[in-house]
Amino acid sequence: MSAADEILDVVDADDRVVGQLPRGEVYARGLLHRCVFVLARNPDGALFVHRRTATKLVFPSLYDMFVGGVVGAGEGYDDAALREACEELGVASLPRPTPLFRFLYASADGAQQWWSAVYEVRVDAEVDPQAEEVAWHAFLPEEEVRALLDTWEWVPDGRAAYEELLRHRERPDRP
Repeated sequence: MSAADEILDVVDADDRVVGQLPRGEVYARGLLHRCVFVLARNPDGALFVHRRTATKLVFPSLYDMFVGGVVGAGEGYDDAALREACEELGVASLPRPTPLFRFLYASADGAQQWWSAVYEVRVDAEVDPQAEEVAWHAFLPEEEVRALLDTWEWVPDGRAAYEELLRHRERPDRP
């Protein structure tokens, strides 16, 4: 089954499931669906940063500071975050990622939107990213990632999630 054939839950403006369709159709019609973003840190606190492969269906060859992806039909955000982190990092076992917050991502032109759950996980194991997903990777200090925000071409939704994370950290009412 190709990525475009994967079945996703279609959701409404309140993130309630209203149907199920193949990913390709969801993207083509700009329907609301669910995604997870997992910020992976090594024991020193450095962030896993990677460049996506040129064959990715969405945002090929761009950089990202998150691992993650779409939430499959009937799958919960928490399970998708763990699955995606293990798959993309090539690690057999990780602790369950810690949920941080959710937000509604909208592309600059407003044509694409998806509910986005942001997580964080500590990676103590050696990573071995999927070759079909990740063309290059490294753990970079967060200060370096911030310095590269305006230099590298980042996936728009990952950059938006990172900017939301920075705002989230500044909120006095956050847990």
